[in-house]
Amino acid sequence: MDAGQLGAIAALVAAGAFLMLVIVLAVPILRLRRTVDAATQAINDVNERTAPLLVNVNATVDNVNTALSQMHTSLDGVNIQLAKIDTMTGHAQTMTANVANLVTVVSAAAANPLVKVAAFGYGVRRAAAARRHADTEREVRETIKQQRRTARRGGR
Repeated sequence: MDAGQLGAIAALVAAGAFLMLVIVLAVPILRLRRTVDAATQAINDVNERTAPLLVNVNATVDNVNTALSQMHTSLDGVNIQLAKIDTMTGHAQTMTANVANLVTVVSAAAANPLVKVAAFGYGVRRAAAARRHADTEREVRETIKQQRRTARRGGR
């Protein structure tokens, strides 16, 4: 057996071993291909189902943005009305302060004459009562004097 034949035999053994390796590796590679195909199909299914969901989500986000825009517009209107109410409240507060000041002035102006009238009325009542009392006292004295005169005349 010469070296050429040994090289050919070694080449045949190596080719056989390589063939065995390819056969042994072909089975997992074919199974791996099926797994990759199944994964690809699952990804395609998810992609097909996700696309309409994303379209719906985009539509919902657009609707929310529209609603928020409308709410912002409404809040701007409310803020304008609140500013007007704030102005009216300020005017009402000023008017209330003016009325309170006017009431104070009128009370001071009317109270002084009323006090004088009340004091005068009290003085007149008191004077009338004193005069009635004096008249009654005078009548009582005269009655007592007459009784004494009568008693003196009767005793003589």
